[in-house]
Amino acid sequence: MSRLNCIPPRCRPTQLFIYCSGAFINVKVKPEDSLKIENIVASAKVTDYLDLPALASQIKDAEYNKKRFPGVVIRMQEPKIAALVFGSGKVVLTGAKSIESLSEGLEILGNLLRGLHIDIPKKLSYKIQNIVTSADFGSGINLNKIAVGFNLDRIEYEPEQFPGLVYRLENPKVVVLLFGSGKLIITGGKEPEDARKAVQKILTDLKNLGLL
Repeated sequence: MSRLNCIPPRCRPTQLFIYCSGAFINVKVKPEDSLKIENIVASAKVTDYLDLPALASQIKDAEYNKKRFPGVVIRMQEPKIAALVFGSGKVVLTGAKSIESLSEGLEILGNLLRGLHIDIPKKLSYKIQNIVTSADFGSGINLNKIAVGFNLDRIEYEPEQFPGLVYRLENPKVVVLLFGSGKLIITGGKEPEDARKAVQKILTDLKNLGLL
């Protein structure tokens, strides 16, 4: 039996141990590697006008209640994306977990509308409005010390109202929610790389302050 197999099972889910020169080295997963896109919101212009009542009546399971929401809601299953379609021809796509699924969702919507004999450009493009990404430092952090050490002009921390610390970055221009558990939510990104840069920036700030 190898030494690696002798590690107590309860230790394996959270940490990886490598036997080297008679000692166990704790190899933690980098926070950058824990990044996970939770939602992408994007907008697109597919045409100049859409008859929403007619659209809703022709698309299976489409939702349209003008008194509650001014657009038609079309929910796709593969990929799992919701399209909010407005009479102006503007569309908002939400729920995508990757850039690839976002592109696929817009293509599916375009084909669906073309199938109803609506004049839709052959090639559609979108503009990302917001990417929400989660990350994990892998250990707890002291929000009180961070609130004191970070730039106060960019910090919002009122634990009585919200359990997280709000940190507004300039480069990249995103908002990061930090929680005492070490988990983060990065919002406001325009491309996936923004979240990675934000995590690296915060890691550097925490290390410089001796807080991580």
